[in-house]
Amino acid sequence: MSRPKGGTNRSHSKEEKLALVKRNLCGEMATALARETGLSDSMICKWTRQYLQGGEAALVNKRKPGNPLAKYARKKELTPIEQLEYKIALLERELLKKDGEIVRLKKSIELERGDAKRR
Repeated sequence: MSRPKGGTNRSHSKEEKLALVKRNLCGEMATALARETGLSDSMICKWTRQYLQGGEAALVNKRKPGNPLAKYARKKELTPIEQLEYKIALLERELLKKDGEIVRLKKSIELERGDAKRR
């Protein structure tokens, strides 16, 4: 059974997940927990597996990918603090691009040197 169209992804806190996992490990069936909470039993089983493999740290929500600058683009006027945060985010993005460019240039130099040594 899939989620209805137009729905949003729900995120659950580490504490919520941990409570369900502990109940599952104590003997409660994942299907019963799923009916009670409205989650899928496969999700509860997945969290249980993650907990058994990596402990509580495995249940922490991962950072979601996306454009970090999008939240600034949606606002008409930014506060002075938001303007500074936006500038910082732009500079960090530019720095990452430059770092990537440096790595690519170093690799190309290494390849050229390797070819020159072979000749």
